[in-house]
Amino acid sequence: MAERSKSRAHRNPLKVLYSRLIAREFLKCYYHSRPKIWNNTYWMGVPVGKCPFDLWIYQEILYETQPDIIIESGTGLGGSTLYLASCCDVIGKGSIITIDIDNRLNCPKHKRIRQIVGSSVSPRILDEVKRDISSDDAVLVSLGSDHSKEHVLSEMRAYGAMVTSGSYMIVEDGIAGGHPVKKNHYPGPMEAIEEYLAEDPTFTIDMKREKFMMTFNPKGYLREA
Repeated sequence: MAERSKSRAHRNPLKVLYSRLIAREFLKCYYHSRPKIWNNTYWMGVPVGKCPFDLWIYQEILYETQPDIIIESGTGLGGSTLYLASCCDVIGKGSIITIDIDNRLNCPKHKRIRQIVGSSVSPRILDEVKRDISSDDAVLVSLGSDHSKEHVLSEMRAYGAMVTSGSYMIVEDGIAGGHPVKKNHYPGPMEAIEEYLAEDPTFTIDMKREKFMMTFNPKGYLREA
């Protein structure tokens, strides 16, 4: 009887709606506390500009998919790059190719990290990345550089073909463009995701990766069939 009551409560549409509204408002509060919170978050002393809930999801995905190559666009200050390398250390496999237009002197040094400087969608960079991937490598992609729709869509079209079966293309910061923050930043990653999925049905949104209710990457955990 208790289990039945619990199930009914879970299906209560008002409760579901309130939960979503609370999560949405908390995300906005968290995001707009950027200097105090997520601009003040570190991995092993290096700034990491990601939501901790998303970092947890990353390690679950890495453990499940066991990628040989992780392609990251948008090195930033390097905290997320070092985090990925640390996860690979625990798993015992994997290397990171991280791409940024800015040659950051403080990009972490780690045996699993290789930094490439340039635009993630330039032919030179794409050729360089492809040369580092062998035919039997399992590949995961994380896109978090320029958040304009045009750039994100170009990245998805360029890197989607590199993602191996069962792995992921993670499109970050779909919250921009009013989803629910940065309303003036429109269109952005969310709109790029929607257009790309209409083009490439081999990718599907893995909604279970949003189980913590707050994510910077709504609809952005895309699994290759």
